Amino acid sequence: MTHIFEEIQLSCPFWRYCEAFEKKEHVFMLDSSKTADQLGLFSFIGAEPFLLFTAKRHNSSGQQSEATIQEIIYKTPEGCFYPEPIEKTYSGDPIEALRQLMQSYDVPHFQESSVPLKGGAIGYFSYEAGYFIEEMPDLGSDDLMLPDIYFGFYDVLLCYDHDNQQAFLSVTGRGAKEFSARQAEQLQEEAIAQIRRFEARLPQTLPPIDHSYLPDVHFKSHFEKAAYGELIQTCLEHIGRGDVYEICLTHRLEADYEGDGWHLYQNLRHINPAPFSCYLRFPETEVICSSPERFLKLDEHRVAESRPIKGTRPRGSTPEEDLWLIDDLGHSEKDRAENVMIVDLIRNDLGRVCEVGSVHVPDLFVVEQYATVFQLVSTIRGKLKKELDALDLIKATFPGGSMTGAPKIEAMKIIDRLEPVKRGIYSGAIGYLSFDGKMDFNIAIRTIVLQNEICYFNVGGAVVADSDPEAEYQETLDKAVALKKAIRLAHALQNVK
Repeated sequence: MTHIFEEIQLSCPFWRYCEAFEKKEHVFMLDSSKTADQLGLFSFIGAEPFLLFTAKRHNSSGQQSEATIQEIIYKTPEGCFYPEPIEKTYSGDPIEALRQLMQSYDVPHFQESSVPLKGGAIGYFSYEAGYFIEEMPDLGSDDLMLPDIYFGFYDVLLCYDHDNQQAFLSVTGRGAKEFSARQAEQLQEEAIAQIRRFEARLPQTLPPIDHSYLPDVHFKSHFEKAAYGELIQTCLEHIGRGDVYEICLTHRLEADYEGDGWHLYQNLRHINPAPFSCYLRFPETEVICSSPERFLKLDEHRVAESRPIKGTRPRGSTPEEDLWLIDDLGHSEKDRAENVMIVDLIRNDLGRVCEVGSVHVPDLFVVEQYATVFQLVSTIRGKLKKELDALDLIKATFPGGSMTGAPKIEAMKIIDRLEPVKRGIYSGAIGYLSFDGKMDFNIAIRTIVLQNEICYFNVGGAVVADSDPEAEYQETLDKAVALKKAIRLAHALQNVK
């Protein structure tokens, strides 16, 4: 096995290099479009994985689900291309199957650097991937029919260090030493040639985005205000009976969109930059995400970190109004109660797989600023037990407690009965599993799923004992502002073209 990791000079902003691979399959970008306070320090771009892994649950209401698992394998473990891709389909536990694949393709000794991802599996766990871990009713309509777990395995990555403003090309050649060295050099040469061809044809500056005209776009919702209020009342009844303390209730909106998902992503990253943004283009769908929330990170020291968000205020129209809203959110008893319930839930989840005494909360009730909202954020950390790995950590904590409520399992069962359609990628997790054991995943919020010329996105909020249905509904609309604006702006640009 040969690993090449070298700095590469780029002439354009890093995120634009996603376009260099637009004609290739399974393009992804994990994009730290807002970097602050040691968040989102690195971005990554890749295409054409050497293996695809997908899993879809069987319809097994009332019991822990098994999956139909598919692997599409383009290369042998030694790095040679098959004449035709090998397809394997089987049933089983998809998380264990994914673990075995990660072990088969591990790279224990990447070249040393601060860049945390140099090769690995990039993709998502949908919210319903949690059904592989716990028994759920599985009642809502799964109308989009996307895989519950979807990962591409990549040996060639373009990486960017935002702190030092350096770009790197990471390439892994597999097989015996001489063969893997030639393979790595060939992959490196092909990637560099692709990048240079792109730079030669690309204008150095983008035309300014005109916000003066935003057309009206019809957004269809599964729930209008009154109907959503009734669901909140049902949640309050469950809370009143002591079934749960908190429920994260959401609803889905959709709008027609005939354009390209990449253009939509460019608009969203401009309107609402966020540290855990991403763009995925798979044959089944395009995913456009500007998430501010980290679900779970595991670093080289085996320290696990989660940063749940609970508590939201819209941005004000003046600096003075912003300051008032920051103070209001930071001192709100209701929002602090929502937040601490999820902090306790995640502490408990991490405590199942972390060393005794290592789980702690370095930051509690921090107000963070984004383009359209303020968010109340806390940080929980712990050290993973020596005998466990990243997927054990996923199994102990998924889905993220900020998107379920507490206690988690009972809240999820109520959600399954109340929400008419499956959440899918929304409120799941998007990110990477590195071949050397590290990982980093967001919570898939502020996320648009583009399928068959329709944009789908969800918004929601936590319901607790003193929730007001009208205020809860308004909070969901506040969270939709950036997504709606990005879609309207994309429509305007389509009309111009």
